[in-house]
Amino acid sequence: MTTTGAHQDAAGMAARGWWWWGRRRSAVLDGGLAVVSALECGLEGVGFAEKASLPVPVGVLFGLVVGSVLLVRRRWPITVVLVSIAVTPAEMGYLMGIVGLYTLAASEVPRRFTAALAGMSTVAVFIVTVVRLRQDVAQADVDQQDFDPSGWYVPLVSLFMTLGLNAPPVLFGLYIGARRRLMESLRERADSLEQELSLLADRAEQRAQWARQEERTRIAREMHDVVAHRVSLMVVHAAALQAVALKDPQKAVKNAALVGDMGRQALTELRQMLGVLREEPAPAPAVVPLAAVGLAAAAAAEAASGDGPCLGALEELVEQSRQAGMVVELTVLGVARGYAAEVEQTAYRVVQEALTNVHKHAAGAKVVVRLAHREAEVAMQVENGPSDGAVADAHLPSGGNGLVGMRERVTRLGGVFVSGPTDAGGFRVSAVLPVGERVA
Repeated sequence: MTTTGAHQDAAGMAARGWWWWGRRRSAVLDGGLAVVSALECGLEGVGFAEKASLPVPVGVLFGLVVGSVLLVRRRWPITVVLVSIAVTPAEMGYLMGIVGLYTLAASEVPRRFTAALAGMSTVAVFIVTVVRLRQDVAQADVDQQDFDPSGWYVPLVSLFMTLGLNAPPVLFGLYIGARRRLMESLRERADSLEQELSLLADRAEQRAQWARQEERTRIAREMHDVVAHRVSLMVVHAAALQAVALKDPQKAVKNAALVGDMGRQALTELRQMLGVLREEPAPAPAVVPLAAVGLAAAAAAEAASGDGPCLGALEELVEQSRQAGMVVELTVLGVARGYAAEVEQTAYRVVQEALTNVHKHAAGAKVVVRLAHREAEVAMQVENGPSDGAVADAHLPSGGNGLVGMRERVTRLGGVFVSGPTDAGGFRVSAVLPVGERVA
């Protein structure tokens, strides 16, 4: 991100070292105006010394000092205007008065002070102009006997001269000050918008990272459910095949066929899942909208869940465990209905993972699978008894992610998941999923 205007101003304040000037050219400009004003007041000091019966060097020195006050116009504009008002009767400092009024109007001085000082300067210039013009008119009346101005001539001409001298710098200063304040407000707004854009970009990056992490977790959960169950059944059948290979060749052939079917089913499900991952997305623009991240994740989840298992395949799942030697009882309560694909897939995966855990940790245990179709929810429960010590353990490895994955699946849909040991020494897994809108 670029440095904001506030940072640039702070850096300039620390590095310039030019007193109250923000830039070098501003100091040069004020210095030049002060020199010109000092020369003007010095020349006008000659006439002032003659009128005041003072030595000419004193008048010139006084003019030089008065004119050099213009050097501090940016720091103390009120002082410059007051000095110009004070020297107005001496008829000097015209440039200082004009520049001082402009600087005062363009500065951050309160408007009531600006109006009061501009009014004082106008009144002072008007009075001096009236007095000077009356003297000139009187002198012209002496020189030319036929010159007879009416009573309105001197005030009207003095008013026009005063307004022509004071009004333009005040109006121009007000315009420049308003424009400067507008630019500063726009710069501050741009800085605030830049900061907000930076925060939004950081938030978008965090959301994109969260979406990627959520998608990785979902894929890992799917892979665990597919591989763990199928491979567990394959290991169980392989152990049975090894035990009966010499004693009962026909049963060994049957178990080998079951192992092959399990492997093909596992490969089919993995191929479907990897097919979703390998789909090439459409070319995206350089800047991806934030909403596209959520839409892409939702589309991927929908694509993955569209071809997933459903509750209609639950009987087949139970039958596979029976063929592996497990005693499984399936009970279905209520009328089966069509649910959302994600609900059916989650219910299927919960039962599948529960049966896988029985194969791993409770060999030879009797299992009861209950499925209940209710009005606003579907409930499932898998309960097994204690392990039968007479049945050989297949020594299946366990990663400890089965219950965690089931809980994540159920809670993500707003359901309730409960698991724990039973009083009889077995284990129970229960889950309730809200039905939501039915699927035709």
